[in-house]
Amino acid sequence: MDSQHDSAPASRPPESSRSQTTLRVNGKPHTLTVDHRRVLLDLLREDLDLAGAKKGCDHGQCGACTVLVDGRRVNSCLLFAVALDGCEVTTVEGLAGDGEELHPLQRAFLDRDAFQCGYCTPGQICSALGALAEAAAGHPSHVTDPATPSGEPVALGREEIRERLSGNLCRCGAYPRIADAVEDVIP
Repeated sequence: MDSQHDSAPASRPPESSRSQTTLRVNGKPHTLTVDHRRVLLDLLREDLDLAGAKKGCDHGQCGACTVLVDGRRVNSCLLFAVALDGCEVTTVEGLAGDGEELHPLQRAFLDRDAFQCGYCTPGQICSALGALAEAAAGHPSHVTDPATPSGEPVALGREEIRERLSGNLCRCGAYPRIADAVEDVIP
């Protein structure tokens, strides 16, 4: 065999494709050696056995994989886990904390029957929590009244809720009930 087809020269060590990564998931630290190509969704589901976030489109278009990273909603199918070293990740499983009591938004989803098949529900709930926090912090949406003072909390009416949750698809069409559940928990 021709030596010019050998891999890297002996003087240069091969690049590592794995790194030690520490994430705080649902309040508990996890240190794992993670392949650089592994996305957060796969790490949560396959390595940590947290199956709440779902693999829907695997392209960041459906929202079924939505979780909170440092309090902000993200599509976990698009984020490399190693890039999140040191971050706080909250999944739907971690919303209720250690107690038996459901998070108020989880309770509202049950009370309002805001799901049918339930596949998108964990992503919908995490996205709604992120949207509530964004509005409270004064982040405008596409439909926010331009007269709203910058940095002031944004009032969440039906149109705001629908716009802010538009990145989460529900194949069953439970959108009116989802909006009802979110309205129920607006402070």
